[in-house]
Amino acid sequence: MATPEELIAIGLQAFDAVVARLPGFRVRGGQRDMALEVARTFATADLGESSDTPQRALSVVQAGTGVGKSAAYIIVGAAIAKARKTRLLVSTSTVSLQDQLMSKDLPMLAAAAMPEPFTFALAKGRGRYVCRQKLLLRALNDTTAHDVLDLEDEPSALVDTAKAPDARVRFYRKLADALGNGWEGDRDSLPDAPAPEVWTLGAADRHSCTARACPHYSTCSYYEARKRLAGVDLIVANHNLVLASVGAHTLPDLESCLVVFDEGHHLPAKAVEQFAATIDLTRLKWLDKAAPAFMGIAAEIEEPLQAPVERMARELKATLADIGHLIWDNFSSGMQGKDGIRRLHAGEIEAVLEEPLRLAAAHAGGLESIARVLHDSLRARMKEEPARNARWSALYSVLGGLAHRISNAKRTTEMLLETGEEGRTTAKWCSAETRTGNVALHLHACPILPGDLLAYSLWHKVRAAVVTSATMTSCGGFEFFLQESGLASDPAVTTTVVQSPFDYAKQGTIIVRKTEAQPRSLGAYNAEVAGMLADEVANLRTGALALFTSRRHLELAYDAIPEHLRDRVLVQGSAPRASLLATHRQRVADGMPSIILGLQSFGEGMDLPGSLCNDLFIAKLPFESPASPVGEARSEYVQATGGDPFDDLVVPATGVRMLQWTGRGIRTETDKTRITCFDRRLTETAFGRRILSGLPPYPVRVEPRMKPRQVDPAFI
Repeated sequence: MATPEELIAIGLQAFDAVVARLPGFRVRGGQRDMALEVARTFATADLGESSDTPQRALSVVQAGTGVGKSAAYIIVGAAIAKARKTRLLVSTSTVSLQDQLMSKDLPMLAAAAMPEPFTFALAKGRGRYVCRQKLLLRALNDTTAHDVLDLEDEPSALVDTAKAPDARVRFYRKLADALGNGWEGDRDSLPDAPAPEVWTLGAADRHSCTARACPHYSTCSYYEARKRLAGVDLIVANHNLVLASVGAHTLPDLESCLVVFDEGHHLPAKAVEQFAATIDLTRLKWLDKAAPAFMGIAAEIEEPLQAPVERMARELKATLADIGHLIWDNFSSGMQGKDGIRRLHAGEIEAVLEEPLRLAAAHAGGLESIARVLHDSLRARMKEEPARNARWSALYSVLGGLAHRISNAKRTTEMLLETGEEGRTTAKWCSAETRTGNVALHLHACPILPGDLLAYSLWHKVRAAVVTSATMTSCGGFEFFLQESGLASDPAVTTTVVQSPFDYAKQGTIIVRKTEAQPRSLGAYNAEVAGMLADEVANLRTGALALFTSRRHLELAYDAIPEHLRDRVLVQGSAPRASLLATHRQRVADGMPSIILGLQSFGEGMDLPGSLCNDLFIAKLPFESPASPVGEARSEYVQATGGDPFDDLVVPATGVRMLQWTGRGIRTETDKTRITCFDRRLTETAFGRRILSGLPPYPVRVEPRMKPRQVDPAFI
């Protein structure tokens, strides 16, 4: 077995070999520092079974823009994984980075003259693959076995057409034909992406899957993909899939493999999403069909039911409907009319909803117990009578879908009833949404401390991991991310900053343009900034990007631009992102000025090198809206535990966003950019200077207000 020192040498030798042999590849500043940190992390951790307390190594690395971190962790990670006879798992947050890795970085590096060649594949969740069992039942429109199709709510709630059932059957028959003609069942390989609500009804899911007992197991699209994964050295996945797969054996065991979390700053938000719970209070017809399905399955497998399933299902439906009426009667006025959200406070739940929530939890718990008995009995029948597995799988598909809904109702109601410390760390709210002319009501519950979730659900399993991003620090330090990610008190954690090769002092500058209106005077401030930006658009010569914190402000700014200049303006949402970027590039290539007006999603991952972004405009410091239920609950918890929500949560989160936003300006060593921020608080307040201290070392210049084009605040 190689020593840690030998493994580090193996990783760095592979890196140096690729640098020397790969045509056109060049080492970027800091890239070998990153490679060394990856090698140290992956070489020193103990993997697999251990009788002693295993040594763990978790490295949090901020790798500045331009470092080329993906090449560093792929080359070194793949080489050390080979030497340790394990695999490298790379997890991302965005589809764009996955696409870059799979279509560009990995093919290039896998073809390089590495000492040990490696293979790679993309891992997807079950829901990206069709379930042949469900698909064939739906294509045949077979409802004789209590098929899932017969258990859905009325089609009009899913698809706005009176002929939805016939249309869906035709769709499933088309997919079934495609399966027989070369299609491998992967949703992403279809020429036209199906509507999610139609695809989901025929997609694979773990709740209705019988695995080896299914008659289609040998040709199952999902399990065929799993087999392909089993034979490769490097797997690319996403954070959601990794979090959902812990302990489920759908990905390599985290105790035994090397892991990279790229775009690691997204992990806390993904953890919160993973553990959120929601229940629909208006689409409840599935409960009318639950009792007949349970009783039909029980009769067929000769499993006597020991509980009044019809009454329990009827009472659960009635109780959930009662909760919906109570919510509408008591809280709908706070939901911004018919569409919106309303936070539910502990006193309100206790006064209005506690009794029906307890009843719903009890009814759901009773049905869950029945489903568990049927599940165990069906599994036994699959072993005893494998010749009838086609039938058992059809029944199991129905049972699994129902059991999942019932368990979700139980989990959501129980989370809403939590009190004490658990109650204080759970956000609870209701929402209303207009759907096909009707109002849909939902109840929601969500944990608010992502660090606790990740410490419990992820980090105790991981032995060797590199968590990296260009934005791991906030306001100059790692403290915020470490707290949010559950790594603050983990003794296995080290932090490293790998500096960008860019010379920010020479390549760019930050200009803070003063406004007469204060940012808190929303109407006057937005109007003033819109006018100032309109004048900037008139003076553009190359490419630019303007980022806004709200759609309303973006639209106001667009309206302020004179008609004769609008042919140089592109607006997020007016066309697909790829189309907007292609138009922007073509305009700049043709020597025309072009500016993109975008929101938060355009402030991260947008690559506009060279003259595509000589000017970057930031309309306002990107504070996240405090109005979200999770944000409000977190603020209350921090304050109740002696902290300051603004200093401890709002400012650090804004610091991360500003680091992301300003990162759009310089993408290569030869780029030049001017970053104009219209928010004077960046230099005039203590929190603004704190945010500024965490940005790259751009020269900062404050410019007095210039007379902007006049915009009527009444249009806001």
